[in-house]
Amino acid sequence: MKVNNHRRAKLSKRTTSIVALAIALVITIFVGYIGLNGLWLDNRGLYKLLPWVPKAHVTKDTWPKPIALGLDLQGGVFVEYEATLNDELQGSTDVDFDTLLQNTMDIIAKRLNEKGYTETTVSKLGATGIRVEIPDVTDPSVVLDLIGSPAKLEFLDPDGNVFLEGSELKTATRTVDENSKPAISFELTDKGAQLFGDMTAKNIGKEITIQLDGKELMSPTVNEAIYGGRILVTGSFTEDEADTYALQLQSGALPLDLRQDKLDTISATLGDNALTTSVNAAIIGILLVMLIMMLRYRLAGVLASWALCVYVVLVFLFIAVVPGIQLTLPGIAGIILGIGMAVDANVVIFERVKEEARAGRPMIHSVRIGFKNAMSAVLDANVTTIIAAVVLLFYGTGSVQGFATTLLLGVIA
Repeated sequence: MKVNNHRRAKLSKRTTSIVALAIALVITIFVGYIGLNGLWLDNRGLYKLLPWVPKAHVTKDTWPKPIALGLDLQGGVFVEYEATLNDELQGSTDVDFDTLLQNTMDIIAKRLNEKGYTETTVSKLGATGIRVEIPDVTDPSVVLDLIGSPAKLEFLDPDGNVFLEGSELKTATRTVDENSKPAISFELTDKGAQLFGDMTAKNIGKEITIQLDGKELMSPTVNEAIYGGRILVTGSFTEDEADTYALQLQSGALPLDLRQDKLDTISATLGDNALTTSVNAAIIGILLVMLIMMLRYRLAGVLASWALCVYVVLVFLFIAVVPGIQLTLPGIAGIILGIGMAVDANVVIFERVKEEARAGRPMIHSVRIGFKNAMSAVLDANVTTIIAAVVLLFYGTGSVQGFATTLLLGVIA
């Protein structure tokens, strides 16, 4: 009776293990299928779970791509600038250049993002440089106008003196006037509203001039005192011009002067070829590694190969859901290195288990002792890799940061 009960318990445990293994395999295949083929989830409202996804007017065109591709894989434009202090800041002793540089980068990113270039990457290049990457763009002149043309707004009284500057501007948006023509709507700060109201009250019947970058936009006649801080500017400009003016004014002038050092365009064809070649090479390498592990370690190799597939799915899941991460060629190299480290960990563990089994210990004890003995080596390798990736992430630039990001995600996964 005791023998039968023992056998039944053993069979029950084995059956439970097989069922759990089968369920895990089905889940892996399902998640892998979704990850590889994509799935339209908007009708179920799952996009609302992601805080960085736009909530209003979400359509198939505005839905974010599962994985954002970098410039080298998607094609586009990149431009490099050298930043210097403007004339007003030259010779000043209390200037924090790093802060001004960061503010300049933020303004550039804001201008491009608000214009629809949401995958733009603005990064620091050396001590005084800025690199701007805009994927999937063929005409660089459109974005260069937004980056390098700071808008300076000035209001001049009838005598030509500036009584109000753009620093008192709160918002600027494109709208239409009473004739349905493009116009710009301004909202001033409380201080600016008071200055504008006082000036218009003193100059009823006279003209004031509104200048943008030293060029006259218009010279309207003051019919009445305008308080409240809301102004409508009309002129002979198109919708695109009004949109550009409003965006430049809303973003503010650049704190630093920029000198363009380099401009280049990468074709989408080159990016597609690089992506296809890299992915094919990675797939071939992974399949060869899985085959070798299965031939050498048999069932353990099959389980390790399965775990490797789950690992790859997790890495790409992290890349897809973490905002601000783009997949680049160096990033693919980081993923492949992470896969190599995962395989290395499996090999170390399996070899330790085999050593314990050769010593005559039962398999269950060999597995426990082998894992215990191998864990220190695996942890040491992962910790040192994490440290190296963090250092590269904080002190590297551009492609080095892309490599470090995916490597770090790979180790965490």
